[in-house]
Amino acid sequence: MAQHVRDIMTGNPVTVEPQTSVAEVARLMRDEDLGVVLVTDGDDLRGVVTDRDLVVRCVSRGGDPEQITVAGACSDELVTVGPDEDLGQAVELMREHSVRRIPVVDHGHPVGIVSLGDLAMERDPESALGDISAARPNT
Repeated sequence: MAQHVRDIMTGNPVTVEPQTSVAEVARLMRDEDLGVVLVTDGDDLRGVVTDRDLVVRCVSRGGDPEQITVAGACSDELVTVGPDEDLGQAVELMREHSVRRIPVVDHGHPVGIVSLGDLAMERDPESALGDISAARPNT
């Protein structure tokens, strides 16, 4: 059984710059079948934006999604873990901060994402969440 975040994280996270339009991020999420994108300034993590963030913080408020940047939609109060941290630490952070995904950061630079689904597949692959997380998406 995996013991560290690096053992189950999804590597090579998709990133965008803060000035990227909300519409462009939404298209990227659609095309890559993603629910989360990391917002970076150069190599440094600045925020996280989820599909829900796009709806709640942008679409619901109106405006032109081609003109609104992701900087206003992303969560900038970040909770992160390191790749060598124990999986138990990731679980505790998810519980404590009520988040489903945590960026994995090594020396300030994003290297992956660990999700609730990743943890479910590792710890209880026969659970409903494990099954759902392991399933290929319907396109």
